[in-house]
Amino acid sequence: MTPLLSQVLLQNRKPSRIARIDEYRKSGGYEALARVLKNLSPRDVSHQVGEANLRGRGGAGFPAGRKWASVSEKGPFPRYLVTNADEMEPGTFKDRVLIHADPHMLIEGMIIAAYAVSASKGFLFVRPSYESVASIMEREVKIAEEAGYLGKNILGSSFSFEIVVHRSGGRYICGESSAMLNAIEGKRPNPRHSPPRSTEAGLWGKPTVVNNPETLANVPHIIRNGAGWFKDLARSETGSGTKLYCVSGRVNRPGCFELPIGTPLSELIEEHAGNMVAGHDFKTCLPGGASTRFLPRDLYNVEMDFEPMIKAGNRLGTGSVIVFDQNTCLVDATLNMTEFFARESCGWCTPCREGFPYVRDLLRRIENGEGEEEYLPLIRTLCDEMTNSFCSFAPGGVSPVESLLEFFEDEVMEHIRKRKCPFKRSKQ
Repeated sequence: MTPLLSQVLLQNRKPSRIARIDEYRKSGGYEALARVLKNLSPRDVSHQVGEANLRGRGGAGFPAGRKWASVSEKGPFPRYLVTNADEMEPGTFKDRVLIHADPHMLIEGMIIAAYAVSASKGFLFVRPSYESVASIMEREVKIAEEAGYLGKNILGSSFSFEIVVHRSGGRYICGESSAMLNAIEGKRPNPRHSPPRSTEAGLWGKPTVVNNPETLANVPHIIRNGAGWFKDLARSETGSGTKLYCVSGRVNRPGCFELPIGTPLSELIEEHAGNMVAGHDFKTCLPGGASTRFLPRDLYNVEMDFEPMIKAGNRLGTGSVIVFDQNTCLVDATLNMTEFFARESCGWCTPCREGFPYVRDLLRRIENGEGEEEYLPLIRTLCDEMTNSFCSFAPGGVSPVESLLEFFEDEVMEHIRKRKCPFKRSKQ
């Protein structure tokens, strides 16, 4: 493993504009696609990505090569590839940064992934507030088509593939993969039953692979440089590649940073995000977006990788760190996130539809000085029941609530005993 801060995904990042196709090609762009179409079978591609241990960067962390290999060679046609750039997880903006830096890296990754599963059409799913992303991708897709990288018989091969930019109606539930498929089909975006998996019956009942933009942007580099090279980029024993980490909150340099996966949280905050703002101390953070758990101070040096975070009782999620200082009321912060999840629930199942408003109401009472001690076991029971929801929306959404009561119960009880928020003066 190497401690060097290798820039792979953001190597062509410019301060005020995207990288052009000629700049991408000068850095090796589309070489992997040419190699794949000339020398590799679809199964060879899936195997090489699997050997690299590329795990999904959208939150779930499922191995990409294994997902692609699950598409049966005997499965029906046509087949589809969907790239989920919805990115409505609060605190997460890495995919927007990636596409604004180097859109052709994603385009090449999509084409190679489509070849691996014999997909003939790809959809880039984009939410309304990412109109700049949609416009960039539409323009650059057309440029790629004119250069012979998309369309019929790509680079003189027998493989054909097209990409469509799909503008979403814009709800957080659309980021759930099966709900997103319904949305593309023009249906109400409720989650689907599973099984069957989307790789067996996805869009219009045909095999469909869903991946995150960051995941796919890694693929050309793996093909060009090999699985061993990709593994050696990591800092942690179990990791592979680099990771795009977002940092927001009371830090001096909030932003998106590409670092070796497994970089310690403390290093991410102190060295790359410029440390805490003067007069503010680290209290806790959500390490992977708003649907992960508060991380206690004694885990400040945890490696930011999938397995170390699981061992720490948390999730890497999107790798988007939301930092809270000593003056932040965590009851108020958790209430704010619960308001979001209550609003964004699709309402399909009872635990999610009824649970979030109930938890929100109890947290609001506690924050406003109207809470009672018996609310705490009630909230815990509600969180437990919400794990029985139809999809993973509710279990993720109550993660901050559960960890608030686990690690910061004293702060919650202080609200109840004092009949007011003890942080109000700090906020003014």
